[in-house]
Amino acid sequence: MSESPAARLQKLFEGHRLTPTQRRIAHCMVRGAAEVPFLSSVELAELAGVSQPSVTRFAVALGFDGYPALRRHLREVAPAERAPGGEEDAYNEYQQAVQGEIENLRQLSAMLADPAPVREAGRLLAGSRPLPVLGLRAASSQARGFAYFAAKVHPDVRLLDEGGSMLADRIDAAAGAGASALLCFALPRHPKEVAEALDHARGAGLTVVTVADSAFAPVARHSDLLIPAPVGTGLAFDTACAPMLLGRVLLEAMADALPDAQARLEAFDAGAVARGLFVE
Repeated sequence: MSESPAARLQKLFEGHRLTPTQRRIAHCMVRGAAEVPFLSSVELAELAGVSQPSVTRFAVALGFDGYPALRRHLREVAPAERAPGGEEDAYNEYQQAVQGEIENLRQLSAMLADPAPVREAGRLLAGSRPLPVLGLRAASSQARGFAYFAAKVHPDVRLLDEGGSMLADRIDAAAGAGASALLCFALPRHPKEVAEALDHARGAGLTVVTVADSAFAPVARHSDLLIPAPVGTGLAFDTACAPMLLGRVLLEAMADALPDAQARLEAFDAGAVARGLFVE
């Protein structure tokens, strides 16, 4: 499978120590990979919500003489044709939001062409007993969904979807009970409390696996293994189809690494039938 423009851009930024403003620019470029090679520095600055000099400094930080050199490079390594002028106009605002999510799923598919990070994450999660799953505010539904299904194949899943002073206590309790890893779902806007919780978890000896909206998300430096899945921004509130699907992919990888996963699923199904739990 050929790499998407977004995936090629992602590789361009990897290995560089970027400031928060520069990470914001990089994140914006990945999300708009098809359009970025055609934008001026002023247009990119406006799109990312930063100053034009910040875009110039960003290009220099990547090793280019300036933004024009970076843009020429982008047209070579991440070529993409602009959508025909009338194509996007043919969709209403709701359809455009759906089309944006379809593109996010394409980016996720391209990223999964290398399954090694997901398989490593699955191994780490399967080996953690108990397994704490963290997600606050916008990411709480992602964490809750993962924890619900994970509990069917993993013997001890602990959902951490509420902040406050007890969050660190619950992380400590999981570590004390033998946990070796923590799974975090982190979505915009990123609560400061999540970064603090991840630092606390790492200090307690846990390996932090994070699903975030970008490899340049603020939680990146607080994670041991981060797997990105872009969110949609076409509506008033972000949409998170790609992070949700990535969560299910991680579930699959974790189940593959659990030798008794199938037996647990069969036992659950048998119990559900005996209890008449579901309507047929």
